[in-house]
Amino acid sequence: MKWQDLRRSSNVQDFRARSGEGRGNSRLVMYLIRFLIGNKYGRVVLVLGFASYLMGYNPLSLLTFLDAPKTTHERDLTHSSNIADNQTAEFVSVVLAQNEDIWHRLFAKESMTYKEPKLVLFRGSVNSGCGYATKQTGPFYCSSDEKIYLDMSFFDELKNRHNSPGDFAQAYVISHEVGHHVQNLLGTLKKSHKEKARSSKKDANALQVKVELQADCYAGIWAHYVSEVIEKGDIQEALNAASAIGDDTLQKQAKGYVVPDAFTHGSSNDRMAWFSKGYKYGNLSSCETGI
Repeated sequence: MKWQDLRRSSNVQDFRARSGEGRGNSRLVMYLIRFLIGNKYGRVVLVLGFASYLMGYNPLSLLTFLDAPKTTHERDLTHSSNIADNQTAEFVSVVLAQNEDIWHRLFAKESMTYKEPKLVLFRGSVNSGCGYATKQTGPFYCSSDEKIYLDMSFFDELKNRHNSPGDFAQAYVISHEVGHHVQNLLGTLKKSHKEKARSSKKDANALQVKVELQADCYAGIWAHYVSEVIEKGDIQEALNAASAIGDDTLQKQAKGYVVPDAFTHGSSNDRMAWFSKGYKYGNLSSCETGI
């Protein structure tokens, strides 16, 4: 995918540097306080620390002695990792910008206004409008704060665990989550939530599959309108990713057998089919999954 010279979105919120740090720092501070309270010298240190804080100095800065100096090799590895990570973040911003442009046009055709979502990049864990989330949650859209949450390590998992490498595979995942935002703006998510609340578990799962397949179709619409940057093999990368994270494929890997009633995202074939449908027709009407 030829993306390097394309517009970046201003709606990316980069929380990678602080993801999960707050909880770790809090535990360390509480441990130190309990330790210092336990003896008279420690209590003196606490008093002095509090006094220095009132004078404008942060005593916690002294904790930097706990960080062991990195070797040259470790610094080089970290630097290389950061370069690759930052390049991926740039790519995410480009794909989000493309989605913004496309959905603004499509909504305008229907005499509607498209409201752009925010996309939060993180590593490890994050607090979202839908609650605390870790990387095990996977990429998700939160309708409460209208934000997409993306742990950068998911792309490593997509490549290594699911054997779906390539930037277009990553773009498919991003555009799928944007698809959920489109559903939120159109009222589809609210409607599905109400229906699921009064349905059995089996029926609620079936309804959620329709929601996810429509988001796949919306991702296909994005692909339809970026043909000028598509390179040979890109569409196949997206299809490979859709297949790799189909419910039947994931269930076979985890359990060795398939339970269709437990599907929440759709089979591999269905996910590929709905992405392909959006890619072929490029309009909202082609993505009616029966929600």
